[in-house]
Amino acid sequence: MNSIRRVPSRVKTKMTETNLVAEREHFDKQQLSSISKAINSNEAPVKEKHARRIILGTYREKGAFTFWSYALGIPLSSNSILSWKFCHVLHKVLRDGHHNSLQDCMRHHGNIVEMGQLWGNLHDRYGQLVALYCKLLCTKMEFHMKHSEIRSNLEVTDEVLERVAGTDVNNVFQLTVKVFDYLDAELRLAETVIRQLNTSIAISTTTSGQCRLSPLVQVIQDCSHLYHFTVKLLFKLHACLPADTLQGHRDRFHDQFHSLKTFFNKARDMLYFKRLIQIPKLPESPPNFLHAASLAKHARPVVVIASEDEPEQQEDDDDDDPEPLINVSDVTMPSMMVPQQFDKFDQTFGPANDRDIQIENLQQDLALLRADLERVKGEAQRYITQLKSQINSLETELEEQRVQKQRALVENEQLRMELEATRRRNAEHEIVQATFGEAETRAQATEQRYTKLKEKHTELVSSHAELLRKSADTVKILSATQQTQEEVERTKQQLAFEVDRIKLDADMKLEEQKFEMKKLKRDFDEKRAEVEHVKGTLQRTEKVGEQLTSSLLALQAEKERLMRSASEKEAELSSLSQAAQLQQSSLQQERERSTRELGELQGKLQEKSRREVQLQQKLLEEQFSLLQGTISEAECIIQDAVAKLDDPLHIRCTSSPDYLVSRAEATLGSIDKVKKGHSDYLTNMGDAGGLLRALTNFSHLAADTIINGSATAHLAPTDHSDRLTENCRGCATQSLQFLKDLKSKASLQRADPASIRIVVEKILRLGEELRPKGMDVRQDELGDLVDKEMAATSAAIEKAVRRIDEMMNQARMDTSGVKLEVNERILYSCTDLMKAIHLLVLTSTDLQKEIVEGGRGAATIKEFYARNSRWTEGLISASKAVGWGATQMVESADKVVLHTGKYEELIVCSHEIAASTAQLVASSKVKADRNSTKLTALQQASRHVNEMAANVVASTKTGQGHLEDKDTMDFSGMSLIKLKMEEIESQVKVLELENQLGNERLRLGELRKKHYDIAGVPAADLSEGNGLDPSPAPVAPSSPKPSKPSVMRKPDLAQKPNLPPKNMFR
Repeated sequence: MNSIRRVPSRVKTKMTETNLVAEREHFDKQQLSSISKAINSNEAPVKEKHARRIILGTYREKGAFTFWSYALGIPLSSNSILSWKFCHVLHKVLRDGHHNSLQDCMRHHGNIVEMGQLWGNLHDRYGQLVALYCKLLCTKMEFHMKHSEIRSNLEVTDEVLERVAGTDVNNVFQLTVKVFDYLDAELRLAETVIRQLNTSIAISTTTSGQCRLSPLVQVIQDCSHLYHFTVKLLFKLHACLPADTLQGHRDRFHDQFHSLKTFFNKARDMLYFKRLIQIPKLPESPPNFLHAASLAKHARPVVVIASEDEPEQQEDDDDDDPEPLINVSDVTMPSMMVPQQFDKFDQTFGPANDRDIQIENLQQDLALLRADLERVKGEAQRYITQLKSQINSLETELEEQRVQKQRALVENEQLRMELEATRRRNAEHEIVQATFGEAETRAQATEQRYTKLKEKHTELVSSHAELLRKSADTVKILSATQQTQEEVERTKQQLAFEVDRIKLDADMKLEEQKFEMKKLKRDFDEKRAEVEHVKGTLQRTEKVGEQLTSSLLALQAEKERLMRSASEKEAELSSLSQAAQLQQSSLQQERERSTRELGELQGKLQEKSRREVQLQQKLLEEQFSLLQGTISEAECIIQDAVAKLDDPLHIRCTSSPDYLVSRAEATLGSIDKVKKGHSDYLTNMGDAGGLLRALTNFSHLAADTIINGSATAHLAPTDHSDRLTENCRGCATQSLQFLKDLKSKASLQRADPASIRIVVEKILRLGEELRPKGMDVRQDELGDLVDKEMAATSAAIEKAVRRIDEMMNQARMDTSGVKLEVNERILYSCTDLMKAIHLLVLTSTDLQKEIVEGGRGAATIKEFYARNSRWTEGLISASKAVGWGATQMVESADKVVLHTGKYEELIVCSHEIAASTAQLVASSKVKADRNSTKLTALQQASRHVNEMAANVVASTKTGQGHLEDKDTMDFSGMSLIKLKMEEIESQVKVLELENQLGNERLRLGELRKKHYDIAGVPAADLSEGNGLDPSPAPVAPSSPKPSKPSVMRKPDLAQKPNLPPKNMFR
């Protein structure tokens, strides 16, 4: 680095300026390369690395100036795929580019609108997608310009959304409508892309399918945020406005919810999206905005973009340099500029060893800096990846905390609402309790008095029972004392008897048993001790008996006293019982009255329930009677239509197959509505509105189809006419049968309009078969046929000019005098007419090329002619008619010169040529620009042709007058009678000629009518239906001269433009 400081300051300044210029050139080159490779006509998705470089370029220059400077030079109107990829890249720039890119893109808002209108008017698959994408981009730019606080990638917090919405209900309402429109544009593009993939049988793994699907990644990201915005705004609106006012918002949200859910489910099943993006799942049912607590269940859908693989394919990008993430322009410079700078350094300071050393040091420093740069790039990329993952995790945590906060707020709100409801219920209960307060008070007072009386009665009964128990105990004690005395007396007697027996035994055995005497003595002593003990016990017992006797006497006295008090208490108790019985009877009466009132209330409630059931039944019967009335009216409408099939006045009514097809398609749509209304009515028989509306629409459309089918059958071939009439009758029969099934409750469940659909589809197919079709030419051959017919017309005109020249020479050789003068004048006028026609054909060819080049866009010429087949057929028919008229005029002129034809034929041919040229001008004028100079030239050529045709007619009439003036009528030799007879014969001939003239005019009118009728029907169908030859026979001349040759025949009707009949039945 010290060697860098030793470089002179002037050299440093030059090196820095050169480095900045080289860096800017390198940036422009890289941006141009990325834009050209991202936006091309290949049907393949835009590579992510090219789009990334374009986005980095917007951050480098803080705007999208460079992008638009190169994008304006791309021919977007020439290729629809080119426009599709441009819209994709522009969407990425708006979402991920610098925030100033929105203002730069808004300056080109008009260009985007014009491109969308251009492709919207063309029938091209990518063109339709481009038109929808342009509308989406315009809506996106307008929305973010108006609401600048919401970034273009829609990643804003709920606080920012609340701040943007504000507190004014009108602002919230308008913002909600704008978000609805924004989401509608996103969903319309997504649905169209998926529908085209389904119709073209493309899959997401092919390049063509991925080319259409790649922009849907940004659409999914936008839709997830817009769905969240819509939910938040609708909950806020429902908190401020009544529910009825927001019914339209709820219906629109439900439609968008189901569309978005269907789109997410379809995209989630596609293999292309599985490796690029993680699509969130929406709930099974939309949020209930009428319940504020449902907001807690709402979770913000989060879209996760898969991490992109760093090693991308470098097959076609080996020449691209990587975009530098760090500005190192102060210390490094492109290697391609180093030799030039060294050369300038040599020229300035001359060669020196010190310079070589400095160069080597600079090169070493440069190598080190490059290594450091690569290392810094790698570290920066790793840091970016880590920061992205951290940002995603932090955003997820933040979203969870927001959800928890919102859930807590909702729970608090719910608890507050429950508290208010409880308070309301308490107030109601207080009102109800107030009505029963007095009755409860009276009942409580009565119950207290009854309780006191009952307590007194219980005390008396208990005291009486206690006395009775004491009396019983005393009786038991006395009886026990008496028994004890009796036992003592019995013991005394036994002892006395025993003593006597012992004494006798002692006396008898005293001597015999001394030993036993001693024993007996001991026993006697023991018995005596026992007797003493018994005597003491007896004495104590006698004392106790005396005490008991005294207590018994006292108890008897107490008993008598208690008996007296008991009798007194019983008298008092009887009086109290009587009072209690009176109170109880009054309380019983009050209870019975309350019971009767409760029964009456229950009876009223049951009566009200029965009335509700009766009203519900009456409602069902009224709905069914309305249904029957509608069915009866529908039957009358269809029966009236069937009656017209056999009405003789209806035979003159005709209709076109196109109108029949449109009526049949509308009838099929009404059948689907009838089926849906029938199922809804079976689900809820209390609401028959949907079925009534569907039946009314179906009856009118079915009757219209039957009548128009019969009217179309009047112009159809026999086979088609019979089948069409039969199917119309079948449609009426099946419709009446279906209405009959709906009219009865027994057959209401099994009513099915499937048989009607089958018959209407048959009518639809017959109508499509009867549509006018081209006979000999396929649409892909129309382009070649137009060029061939125009060339053939030019050749026929040139041939006619040469033929007239030959006729002129022949007339000069064969005739002289007045006839030669007449023939020359006629042939000269014919030659001028042919030249004018030739000029008209050339001018028409130039205008046709201008129309094709201006209208075909990216399509080929053949595709343009095939797309506009009806206009092409008209152009071919007009060209053929011009060529045929020129050929016919030459033939007529030849006959006039040879005196084998009539001058009237030449006049008629002139009129025919004027009509054919007018048809050619009209066919070319249909698609031409009104300000086109070639159209003006064509109109001038047409007027010139009309003037030349008028000259031919004038020359013919003048020549005919000159030749007919030579034949003078001489009546000098006739007598009066002869003159009278000639006069009568002349009058007869005049009348005959007038009659013949009238007949010929009628025949001419019928021929013209038949011509226009056949022009709208293929000749093959005509021959099959009527058995006639499709080619018209030549008209026989009325004069006795030789018949016209085959050249006089007009071209086949299949070569004429197919025009629908003018008498369409309405």
